[in-house]
Amino acid sequence: MSGISIEHDAWVMVGDGEKALFFRNEGDAADLNLELIEVLNHANPSTHDQGADRPGRTHSSLGARRSALDETNWHQFEKHLFAKEIADALYTAAHQGLYSKLIVVAPPQTIGDLRKQMHIEVSDKLVGEIAKTLTNIPARDIERALTSHSN
Repeated sequence: MSGISIEHDAWVMVGDGEKALFFRNEGDAADLNLELIEVLNHANPSTHDQGADRPGRTHSSLGARRSALDETNWHQFEKHLFAKEIADALYTAAHQGLYSKLIVVAPPQTIGDLRKQMHIEVSDKLVGEIAKTLTNIPARDIERALTSHSN
């Protein structure tokens, strides 16, 4: 996070494929005070629990050959859908003028999914990304992790 400053009133979105925490920094860049604004949860059972069908088969256009299709990873598919939900929430807030600076903290895959879904109005406000999973720790520990990461 070198070079990223989490200024007063900046938003910090801490998320992964199943949970997103939206914070506003009520402190300043030197002394973070993250206030939780909203939590989004997305139920995402394992692929096995979401579908038990065997992969399909396809016929070759020439001859009588058949090939198996790859099995769909429904768990991963749901993570992509949730990234779209997060991006939509960020867009709505940006469009309403609720924040002017945004820091995204998420695993690399989630950051990549978010980049693909982000509206330009959100990406223009993005001042930093941190590739970390911090969704399952208390806000004070998130503050410490972000503070120690910036030094």
